[in-house]
Amino acid sequence: MKGWDGWRWGLIVLAGVALWLLLAGPDRLFGWDTGTLGMALLVGSAWGLLYAVSRLPREALARSASPAEWKARVGAGFTLVAIAYFLSKMHVFNDAAFPYNHGASAVGRNLVLLLIAWTILSQVLASRLKGVVEADERDREIAVEAAGWGRGALIVCIIGIAVMLGFTPADRLDWATPLMIGNLLVFALMWGWLCEYAATLAYYWRDRRAMA
Repeated sequence: MKGWDGWRWGLIVLAGVALWLLLAGPDRLFGWDTGTLGMALLVGSAWGLLYAVSRLPREALARSASPAEWKARVGAGFTLVAIAYFLSKMHVFNDAAFPYNHGASAVGRNLVLLLIAWTILSQVLASRLKGVVEADERDREIAVEAAGWGRGALIVCIIGIAVMLGFTPADRLDWATPLMIGNLLVFALMWGWLCEYAATLAYYWRDRRAMA
């Protein structure tokens, strides 16, 4: 586990630089597009995490958390980053020139890269934990309860979007292009996933505190 500490801090620094470039950095840095550079660094840190996880003993992973909790940890981290990046770039979807809107195309491409990294890391974790531990009754209860939180968050978000569009005067809806509305619905899906993962982690944290 000593080697993991070095990997962890290195990956934290790399991910921090990537997030700064994505969310708060200048548009270009040394001639490079910071969005593309930041996403490349973020995906690189995800691959580093993938390698570090592949080197950890299976028993150490199993003792740290159940497969469902590991899935929630990874999902919450990736979804939180995706939402923050999505919201920081929301203005690019106001351009009706899509698919010739290069800004919106770049955001979509970066989110797809993030999704690929998330999927691969989740599959590697699942394969590493396969056969070591299995879901018990409490895991299934937490999954059901957390799914309810995610479903509720999705419903509230969609209703909020519908109310906002329905009660806003037409002369103030210039921003509500089909592309923008479609991406608001994508945001609603991501928000529901984030709330489900957050609820899962909260339930496991509560159970861990109760057993301490």
